[in-house]
Amino acid sequence: MNIEHKVVVVTGASSGIGRATAKMLAGRGARVVLGARRGADLAAIAAEISAVGGHSAYRVTDVTSRADVDALVAHALERFGRVDVLVNVAGIGPISRFDALRIEDWDAMIDVNLRGTLYGIGAALPLFKRQQSGHIVNVISTAGLKILPTMGIYAATKNAVRTATEALRQETKRIRVTEVSPGYVATEFSRSITDPDVLAHIDGRKAAFAIPPEAVARAIAYAIEQPEDVEIGSIVIRPTAQD
Repeated sequence: MNIEHKVVVVTGASSGIGRATAKMLAGRGARVVLGARRGADLAAIAAEISAVGGHSAYRVTDVTSRADVDALVAHALERFGRVDVLVNVAGIGPISRFDALRIEDWDAMIDVNLRGTLYGIGAALPLFKRQQSGHIVNVISTAGLKILPTMGIYAATKNAVRTATEALRQETKRIRVTEVSPGYVATEFSRSITDPDVLAHIDGRKAAFAIPPEAVARAIAYAIEQPEDVEIGSIVIRPTAQD
């Protein structure tokens, strides 16, 4: 409906939800700009998009670096002349119980999930204000809606993003803001889990009923494709079997 020719920047684009979103939007005619730490994966995805007639660019990006995120948005602007949408997907989840005291994992989640998203907002917002248009999509999590053991710090970072997203929505009138909260999705989320017992539990749940990342990508596309005067504020998408 309203995706063709839009320029969309996607962080965390080398795998999972980010990869699925980039490919789906490119398939619907968007110009996608991919950001993630794994350059070889980004190049492969860009090649796949080009092979079917799509348009893309990419830049190796660590979202914990403000300079990297600024450079990603600048690269999109230089390559395609504008930016219409920023999709903040990059996130990690090395979850564990508090008494495991995996404090380095806490720091990493704060840096990637919260600080990385804020850096994305900070990079896109001045451009969107100049354009008098734009759309920020923040991928959050159902972990912040139903708090469970081992999810404390992860959910806290996601709910911090949820709070920031709602405040941003109220502050901006010509810029659309959307939060998308997925449940269990078949991605590489568990790769960052350092606690073996938690890892086994999460992988078991994921194997039992996780939905494909393309399901979340469709939800993101739905929010983007709405007319400019329509804002989809919040989407929760999870497996039917999830508690």
